[in-house]
Amino acid sequence: MTTASSGSSAHQVFPDISISTERLVLRPLEEADVPAYAEMMNDELVTAWTSVPEPYTEEHARTWITRLAPAERTEGRGIVLAVTEFLTQRLVGIIQLRATDWRVRSTELSYVVAPWARGEGYASEAALATAEWLFRDRGFERVELRTAADNTAAQQVAQKIGCISEGVLRGAWIARVRNGGDPFGGWLDARTDLIVWSLLPEDLEGVSESLAESGFSAFSDWN
Repeated sequence: MTTASSGSSAHQVFPDISISTERLVLRPLEEADVPAYAEMMNDELVTAWTSVPEPYTEEHARTWITRLAPAERTEGRGIVLAVTEFLTQRLVGIIQLRATDWRVRSTELSYVVAPWARGEGYASEAALATAEWLFRDRGFERVELRTAADNTAAQQVAQKIGCISEGVLRGAWIARVRNGGDPFGGWLDARTDLIVWSLLPEDLEGVSESLAESGFSAFSDWN
């Protein structure tokens, strides 16, 4: 009896890419992004739903931007892209691809949206553009998202871009909650379930048109 095993290969890497949509530019992180990136990662919701250090310092941001994030791409694990507004060039979030399996042509997508940019549909627009690039340009066959059971905003993004819920990983994540609910108190770890979502190339049919009806075009271009 055998089980499936990963076919990841460090010999395959994503290109140094820039992806453009009607409103956004997804590009590699730059050292100039350090202050805005650190501010974004110190947001309450980011602390609650991710595993980033708390507090998140500019030194954390600089190490990630200049050393750790580039290594994700060059060592074949995935890629990290800054999400910026086309008109203002303001940092509004990040998209990360991780746990890439080059044999299966599959990768896991995650994102963070800055508090000053929420409610604009940026997460859906950036995630959909990334998925389109993966499927149409890179020949990928599956994108996976994992959302904490109580993170309804992340679940809504998954649904908007056409993801299908595949099931629940019980007790698979550690979220963080304020001690006693006090907004000025410390953080406590809280075990929670993860919902697994998948996106296949055929799932994108009609998604761009649906999002366009919501007020923006998801057409993307890459170079």
